[in-house]
Amino acid sequence: MKYNLICKQVELSDKSKEKLLKKFDRLEKFFGDDEEIKIVASEQRSKMIVEITINHKGILMRAEARNEDMLTAADICMENLDRQIRKNKTRLENKVKGGGFKDYVPVTDTVVEEEQEIKIIKSKKVESKPMSAEEAVLQMNMLGHDFFIFNDAETDAVCVVYKRKGGNYGLIEIG
Repeated sequence: MKYNLICKQVELSDKSKEKLLKKFDRLEKFFGDDEEIKIVASEQRSKMIVEITINHKGILMRAEARNEDMLTAADICMENLDRQIRKNKTRLENKVKGGGFKDYVPVTDTVVEEEQEIKIIKSKKVESKPMSAEEAVLQMNMLGHDFFIFNDAETDAVCVVYKRKGGNYGLIEIG
């Protein structure tokens, strides 16, 4: 596995980086040697933040944890990822084997700063492929987001799935 460790607003020694990367060695049982895992370590308000993003065959998995200790945050992050992977294992296998996400292009982040009354602090460009609402809900849960925008495979309309307060999901069709 290839690790891409990014340190933002925090300096880590080589020994600390090694310990942090060692925490994610358990992922090797789920992913192959050619997988790239992005790990972002940062500090905010005296709390250490660890974010991990895995793009496995077009399916994005993401976990984030905050704690006073970097290694504890990494452990929490690993537990979240482990739970996500185990929870969605059979559905993921069916989608990947069926080619459900093979052409999916991951989200790219761009930071935009303007000096106006309305500030856009983050912008995302999303390219999507047609998928069913069920696939979109799965992708939304894997990303840990509250909503997900996609193109409906049957109608080719732009749609949004979102989490509702009761734990159910909603679907908005545009156009």
